[in-house]
Amino acid sequence: MFVQLIEGKVKDQAGFEKSLDRWLDELSPGAEGWLGTTAGRYGDNAFIALVRFESAEAASRNSDRPEQGAWWSEASSYLDGEASFENFDDVIVMGPGGSDDAGFVQIMRGHVADVEMEREMAAKMSSMPSDFRPDIIGAVECLKEDGTFVMAMYFTSEAEARVGEKKPMPPEMQELMDAGAGNTTDMTFTDLSEPMFQSPR
Repeated sequence: MFVQLIEGKVKDQAGFEKSLDRWLDELSPGAEGWLGTTAGRYGDNAFIALVRFESAEAASRNSDRPEQGAWWSEASSYLDGEASFENFDDVIVMGPGGSDDAGFVQIMRGHVADVEMEREMAAKMSSMPSDFRPDIIGAVECLKEDGTFVMAMYFTSEAEARVGEKKPMPPEMQELMDAGAGNTTDMTFTDLSEPMFQSPR
């Protein structure tokens, strides 16, 4: 899987959302390899989106389409300044991955000292029983060789996530979490209380 992280500041929310709807209706049928998008607003009109493709090649083919360029020219006119783009071709799907049924999405960013250790811990965490946290319905983690990472956690709702995060973890999972915390620096959290989703029809 390949993920492109897009960030910007929105100055015309109605216009921007209308352009996103138009992309889904008119352009997404021709976006071969597109798997879905998770997006949302936070803070002072900030916008973030994680766009998933089967591969970097599929994402590149989509970007090269003339209609995609024309659409982005219109969509970006609703932004305050330039958007930023960051690409990840090392993507770990945890559990079922993302879910359009999520009522709350939390995006975590930071750096890990040992990338391979992070991959191993993510695989172990994904294989553990999840019945003690039924509010977590999936996650996607994106990694770079320099240790930069972005993780999107999908929850049933924000209220249930806040209750769940206070629950004590099983010992083996707590051990993994402690090891992960020791491997991580510069951690930040972005809460999408009203996430938006797009998926192929």
